[in-house]
Amino acid sequence: MGEYTVFTLSQVAHHKSKKDCWLVIHGRVLNVTKFLEEHPGGEEVLMEWAGKDATQAFQDIGHSMSAQKLLLKYQVGVLQGCTFTKGSHVSIEEPKKFEMSAFVIKDDRMPKYELLLDFFLPLLVAGSYLAYRCMMH
Repeated sequence: MGEYTVFTLSQVAHHKSKKDCWLVIHGRVLNVTKFLEEHPGGEEVLMEWAGKDATQAFQDIGHSMSAQKLLLKYQVGVLQGCTFTKGSHVSIEEPKKFEMSAFVIKDDRMPKYELLLDFFLPLLVAGSYLAYRCMMH
């Protein structure tokens, strides 16, 4: 994989048309020109951020893991101040600007006991409370 080409934000800003659309997400410079028509939110969303750093907008939407993996497919370089080296582990969700490296996308599957605690325990408590209230009346 090796090192990536380094771009400044002013260089990225030159790529803001439908025929040449680049943006930055988590320090990664992406050429999303071929993805414009495929984007589930419509090409207008990407065009709004063409030539700019779209990291905050990308995070605010809460993209799926598969959407986050697409970043790698469209990456053409890195933003100046960010480095990506082979073998380093940095998660997409928590980028480290100015010390960024190639990353392994972490597996966010929740253990079964956590699912039990997060979903069924509150349900059990609410049901117990309602049963108690019904028995008292």
